Amino acid sequence: MSESTSLAGRTAIVTGAGAGLGRSEALALAANGARVVVNDIGPTAEEVVAEIRSAGGEAVAVVGDVGDWSIGDRLVGAALDSFGSLDIVVNNAGVVRDKMLFNLTESDWDEVVRIHLKGHAAMSRAAGAYWRRASKAAGAPVYARIINTSSEAGLLGAVAQPNYSAAKAGITALTLSTARSLSRYGVRANVICPRARTGMTAQIFGAHQPESAGPDILSPERVATFVAYLAAPAAQEINGQVFVVYGDMVALLSAPTVERKFTAGGEAFTVDELAGQLTGYFSGRDPRRTFAAHAVAELDTAVVASAATGQPG
Repeated sequence: MSESTSLAGRTAIVTGAGAGLGRSEALALAANGARVVVNDIGPTAEEVVAEIRSAGGEAVAVVGDVGDWSIGDRLVGAALDSFGSLDIVVNNAGVVRDKMLFNLTESDWDEVVRIHLKGHAAMSRAAGAYWRRASKAAGAPVYARIINTSSEAGLLGAVAQPNYSAAKAGITALTLSTARSLSRYGVRANVICPRARTGMTAQIFGAHQPESAGPDILSPERVATFVAYLAAPAAQEINGQVFVVYGDMVALLSAPTVERKFTAGGEAFTVDELAGQLTGYFSGRDPRRTFAAHAVAELDTAVVASAATGQPG
């Protein structure tokens, strides 16, 4: 491991790290030398800590709900009390409550947005406040990484996931704001949209069949490797970016572009003039040609046909 990819001496927090993608991320960060604060809502957090320690690493568990605004301060405090620093935050925790929009209940909406979007915001706020204080005290930028977990659902608008899609789109916007507002303090904030076979995606991807399929291209360890890279010194110049990650692929997404500008002939549009310019432009348009990022979902249609619906990350 080179100096530019080593995390020796760094401290990381990983939320939702008791299983699935979060567990793989915590293990990968530890394998690269980081000390890890493992967060989850139950005893699995302690089990991951035991795994890290048995491999010679350092870790502590903090059991708590990321949807509770105070958890951010608790986790930052645990990192400082246990290891004396905080350098990396990986926001991963999430749930799904899949429903078609017309069947969506208030609790289906609230719980998904609370865990995903509020959880990311609570942790980012607490870490950002700490890094701002540390930067001001040092008189220079500090080493700081935030890696947030969005999804292709937030780019595409997944069928039967209006709550999840909205929360994940919000996470991307939150990350962009974080990257712009905290970069002066040294913070680098980026988004991953992972495809990974975990308990949360079991109904989408099913179980891996190694005897017929070979290596599991949707293994969460593959995503965790990229997270370890984004956390490392080598990724210093990467900020405010969005990546789709799985298998042997990392796809960097570009920002939305302006397709067409419509301009009023006079001081302001009339309804008739809008009809004259826009109605014909959209006449016969391919119904898939919307703001939804269909091309992203089709990066590799050979993996799983249902991946194009925008699976949880």
